Amino acid sequence: LMAAREPRVGKRLDRVRQILWLVLAANLFIVAIKLFVGLRAGSLAVLGDAAHSGVDAMNNVVGLLAVNVAAEPPDEEHPYGHGKYETLAALAVVSFLSIAGFELVSGAIGRLFGSTPPPQVDSLTFVLLGGTMIVNTLVATAESRAAGRLRSPLLSADARHTASDVLVTLSVIGGLGLVALGWDDADAWLAIVVAALIARSGWVILRGTIPVLVDSRAIEAARIRNFIGPVPGVLKVTDVKSRGSLDAEAFTELTVIVEGGITVEQGHEIADHVERKLLDEGFTGAVVHVEPPSGGIDSRDFSQAAPRPR
Repeated sequence: LMAAREPRVGKRLDRVRQILWLVLAANLFIVAIKLFVGLRAGSLAVLGDAAHSGVDAMNNVVGLLAVNVAAEPPDEEHPYGHGKYETLAALAVVSFLSIAGFELVSGAIGRLFGSTPPPQVDSLTFVLLGGTMIVNTLVATAESRAAGRLRSPLLSADARHTASDVLVTLSVIGGLGLVALGWDDADAWLAIVVAALIARSGWVILRGTIPVLVDSRAIEAARIRNFIGPVPGVLKVTDVKSRGSLDAEAFTELTVIVEGGITVEQGHEIADHVERKLLDEGFTGAVVHVEPPSGGIDSRDFSQAAPRPR
């Protein structure tokens, strides 16, 4: 099973890598357009939007590096594989977002209390920004679907960030419309709104990555007990532990209590049945301990490492 799993994991990560390259190319194109528009119009909000898209591009680079590490098979130092590097890469996104948000707020405050002239906008500004918004929408939709299909937290985090770019650009277009109508400070206030949207994106990513990194439970113990309880031969399920994420890689360890008079072979069959059920539930690997009701010296440990084919 382990031999069968590794090629599947490698194939999955190869696909994640291909998608990241395509998204990186799209993000670099969008950054170039927004920088051109921002510098041409002198708009802080547009330049902040370009920075937001630039973070997307940096995330893709970090993600590509992380995927190369995550593709490595389990070894003595990493017996559960290297999948958490994907989650670490998603966490690195937050640091980039924090820097972009801080710089954006600083620039907005400087413009509000300084003497910088307002942006100069025209029809080309709105056309180009509208085009980048369409491209971002297509990229975010495709990447989100790929994240679900490939069970990749990195693609999922990046898709959310790309989707937030659509909202940011839409806000920027609206703000520039106000500037065109005569409200000169609209660009600076809008830059602060963009920073708030960036902060929200970071919080969403943190909420999904921190539990995985600190080994919070992947699923409620009661849910696992209810799922395994009907397996023939299982009298009780105890000592349930889980970690990871069912959206990526999740592992569980538990003990099943069986009749004390059964043979080792019968106990092994029960453990296999339990493992198959856990793999169907979405776990990547399971360790099942089999014990008699007394838990005495005749108890047997039929621990199985049963990776889920990916």
